[in-house]
Amino acid sequence: MLSNRLDSKILKTRDSYVAKLKEMGIKTLADLLTYFPRAYRDEQEFTRINEMRTDEVNVIQAKIKSILNVPTRAGGVVTRAVVADSTGELPVMWFNQRHLKQMFFKGSEIILTGKIKFEKGRTMMMSPKYEKPAAVLLHTGRIVPVYPESEEITSKWLREKIFHLLPYAKFFDEYLPFWVLQGEGLLSYSDAIYHVHFAKDEDFLNKARERLAFDELFMLQFMALRRKKWWQEGFTGEKKQVSPELDMTYFYSALPFELTGAQKRTIGEIFTDLKRDFPMLRLVQGDVGSGKTAVAAAAIYAMVKSGYQCVLMAPTEILARQHYKNLTELLTRFGFNVQLMTGSMTAGEHAAVAMQLATGTCDVVIGTHALIQEGITFPKLGLVVIDEQHRFGVKQRAKLKAQGFPHLLNLSATPIPRTMALTIYGDQDLSILDELPPGRTPIVTRLVPEDKRSDAEFWVSDQVTKGRQVFVVCPLIEESDAIQVKAATLEFERLSKEVFPQHRLALLHGKMKADDKETVMQAFSQGDIDILVSTSVIEVGIDVPNASIMMIEGSDRFGLAQLHQFRGRVGRGAHQSYCFLFTDSNTDQALQRLKYMVKFNSGFDLAEKDLELRGPGEIYGVKQSGIPDLRMASFSNKELLDRVRACAQRLVDEDPNLTGYPVLAEKILKLESQMEVTDAA
Repeated sequence: MLSNRLDSKILKTRDSYVAKLKEMGIKTLADLLTYFPRAYRDEQEFTRINEMRTDEVNVIQAKIKSILNVPTRAGGVVTRAVVADSTGELPVMWFNQRHLKQMFFKGSEIILTGKIKFEKGRTMMMSPKYEKPAAVLLHTGRIVPVYPESEEITSKWLREKIFHLLPYAKFFDEYLPFWVLQGEGLLSYSDAIYHVHFAKDEDFLNKARERLAFDELFMLQFMALRRKKWWQEGFTGEKKQVSPELDMTYFYSALPFELTGAQKRTIGEIFTDLKRDFPMLRLVQGDVGSGKTAVAAAAIYAMVKSGYQCVLMAPTEILARQHYKNLTELLTRFGFNVQLMTGSMTAGEHAAVAMQLATGTCDVVIGTHALIQEGITFPKLGLVVIDEQHRFGVKQRAKLKAQGFPHLLNLSATPIPRTMALTIYGDQDLSILDELPPGRTPIVTRLVPEDKRSDAEFWVSDQVTKGRQVFVVCPLIEESDAIQVKAATLEFERLSKEVFPQHRLALLHGKMKADDKETVMQAFSQGDIDILVSTSVIEVGIDVPNASIMMIEGSDRFGLAQLHQFRGRVGRGAHQSYCFLFTDSNTDQALQRLKYMVKFNSGFDLAEKDLELRGPGEIYGVKQSGIPDLRMASFSNKELLDRVRACAQRLVDEDPNLTGYPVLAEKILKLESQMEVTDAA
């Protein structure tokens, strides 16, 4: 067993460093050995002095010909040295590293890593990394691990400590089944830990990273597939199947539009689920405007006609009211009793809806978390539709399952790559709406530099005069010294007084009371407000067909997926719509992301780019979802994911309770506990 705490004696360091490590989340020896590098530098090959290049990092091994400390006028010191090998000499300089004069002397060997420059007509190496030649090099002359650092804990410090503690890696227990290791050709866990830090060559490093990536995906897949198995096999009670006599002709004829091929395919997949012996657990993932609500309405219609009640649950009251408005218009024509239940309702209103639910007179209820409070009962709950389902926790969904195992249909307007969806939503069957209704005009997206701001604002004002409405989205509610971006409150004041004084403006943000937010949105929807200045609260659920312009301030502060959600708030009416991206950033990475917004209209294309650029935590919202950060695996590695999923499925089929694998069972239990804590938060 590895130590369950860090000890300064084991580390051979001061207690203050142990405290700093704990601040970084490193509390045990196991934590330190599994603190993986974030990158690597390939410095395996030494360069001779006469072959050094100015455009790359050089690693040389040479002998010191001279070294001295030279005081500066400011009270510091410059260490000057001349080193040489068989091909030539090289001047070297360091600033304020007085101790080097004691570490190295004339005639001693030194290894230097750095770039060279020309100064005063000669080649020089400024402030290079250094190391004494040894049997095992740590900082140069090898594949060098680079770790996430803090101000006090550097990569160099971590390399030295971790290297000397690596013999403890042999005490890590192997937890993957032998047939997985053998069949997939994976390193043992302890070997992977060793080589991920100090691989002797690139092949061993790749094998170590593959093993650790396999582990991360394997545990996520196992948990998801086991939940799916338990869901299907643990079902007891009435089979809530659609009526064999159900005729959907009346429903389809009542729709004011023609369904797309993707919608028809998805509805067919849902109806197949609704006829099975166990409840449905399906995710419908679709881009903005792909018609998820119509798909959900078809499922709701089928279940109500078959004698069951239905629930549609949304993450915010704004979105719940939007769904209530749309579904009421569609479903009441069939004689359905559709009700709304939210946290802002009065006690009397709440009780009245609860009574209708309990007596079975309410067919469909739409609301927020208020729907799963204590005291709400459904005598014949057949279907639960959860919109933007990743914002709801597993425990919250379990409360609905306790109402008699209803079918669960999850909707998501956050397009993510399929490989990522299979990992995150591995317990659900997946349907993808990858087709937009005909006639939707693509939104014109433009990246607006600061010197073109006034031109854009003048054009927007002209559009408002012609009857259009505008969204303005800002990253923050109030100004921040730490993040210098437009704040919604200050931007509202600027636009109201200086830019659009002739137009009607309003402010919307998450700190407002629910009634106040609803009043503002109602006024905007009715056309009583021309320009709505908002925070990201309008990311989902706002449907104003006359709004044709989206202006996003500090656009570099948002991920591509979120920017695409904002853009999806326009383009819903008959007029050509526009999205303007404003940014003060001039970094290559930020501008590249925003150029992708200009280039791609598909949310799925943007999700792939976001995954490449920012990783899964940013695109999906790891902290909200409970999904742990992946330190080694990539959701874009389809080949590895397919291998992992096959192995996880075999283990779920053979030993779902992991009775034959107690170490793996312990790790899974710990991970599930961590995810539940994050989920609940």
